[in-house]
Amino acid sequence: MHEEFDLQNYLTAGVERIVSDAVRATLKDPKESAFMLRFATASRNASKKRRNAEDNGEHIPPFLIASITSSCNLHCAGCYSRCNHATVDTEPVKQMTDDEWKAVFDEAGQLGISFILLAGGEPMLRRGVIEAAGRRQDILFPIFTNGTYLDEKYLELFDRCRNLIPIMSIEGDRERTDERRGKGIYDRLISNMDEIKKRGLIFGASVTVTTRNYKEVTSREFLGSLSERGCKAVIFVEYVPVTEESRELAPGDEEREFIQSGIRRLRETHSEMVYISFPGDEKSSGGCVAAGRGFFHINSHGGAEPCPFSPYSDMNVRNGSLKDAMNSPLFRKLREEGYLLEDHDGGCILYEKRELVEQLINA
Repeated sequence: MHEEFDLQNYLTAGVERIVSDAVRATLKDPKESAFMLRFATASRNASKKRRNAEDNGEHIPPFLIASITSSCNLHCAGCYSRCNHATVDTEPVKQMTDDEWKAVFDEAGQLGISFILLAGGEPMLRRGVIEAAGRRQDILFPIFTNGTYLDEKYLELFDRCRNLIPIMSIEGDRERTDERRGKGIYDRLISNMDEIKKRGLIFGASVTVTTRNYKEVTSREFLGSLSERGCKAVIFVEYVPVTEESRELAPGDEEREFIQSGIRRLRETHSEMVYISFPGDEKSSGGCVAAGRGFFHINSHGGAEPCPFSPYSDMNVRNGSLKDAMNSPLFRKLREEGYLLEDHDGGCILYEKRELVEQLINA
């Protein structure tokens, strides 16, 4: 079954659906729609680059996740990045410079990577990196932010560079959001959303889905309130347990099917927003798409990792190219030896098999 699965076609179809949904979602906004139509052309050109590379025996993923800083001003409950020490309170040391990130973005564009998700820590602490991203109009940069650093200069930048889209983290209503992220964060997010809408800009929302909130955050009421405020994309990120005690919060097959069926319904009935689920149901999508199959992760120091939930690296982009990173010994073992295709409980296979990943990197 795995041999018959055409990964390149699957990924290209996914990208095309996201782009077409985004075009449709912005039709009522002339400036935003004009940009999305231009980006649709850039995305098609990028797909051709990836297909040509595939025909020559080289697989290029359409997505990249870049954690551009290890700093954050919040201490969200159960934060995976803090638990694996990728986010710390001390002053960052030896982080990638603005110019180094610019070089990564430039090579990504040349290879045909269409989307680079900017994360952290809190990515909006790195204004220079985000300004460099804004200059790559052929790449869409969703910025996963807690929303606390949105200011006039950023609003002006987002107006000039429509390829920069703030994706603000929200957990549901005020009680759930403030419970996880801190008192007053929900009200600040709502204020940001209203200001962004007033200026004719767009934004998205990132929702950490748990067994406690999965029904609420996929409800018509919650998503309707986001839509009314101008939200154009909702990214559902399944909670990955950081301790045995928190395992009960991780969605299982039943919750995941509820989420996926809800997303299918929403795409049909509420096309004014784009809906993405991560990691989604790997069992029905040809296996995990990390380690360069569909994306990989670059940490704030340049280490190339299979994904944010699998923080292991044997290659640094400071010492080589993105192409080199995609073909690191670790990535090749994970892809070619079938580890990403194995049966598992669902959710994130690399987190579930983290001891195996450690063994591979130390082999």
